[in-house]
Amino acid sequence: MTAAIKNKIIAVCTDKIEKKGSNVGLSFYAFFANKNDQPELLLEVAQWWIMEHKLDHFEKAVKIKALVEAIQPSN
Repeated sequence: MTAAIKNKIIAVCTDKIEKKGSNVGLSFYAFFANKNDQPELLLEVAQWWIMEHKLDHFEKAVKIKALVEAIQPSN
């Protein structure tokens, strides 16, 4: 996962938690515009969300934020 998308996911999760509380859920689509202007990145995040972590369509933002924060930078 690139640093840019990792930072965006953390920022979106933080914003949602601050606005709606720690029980707020979101899907991986929350990190993208309604246009399909980044299909490769969307697929990368979908792969991480669905295949690697076996997450449901909607998950708690606090859970997603913790998972993403735990990702070690690639060398």
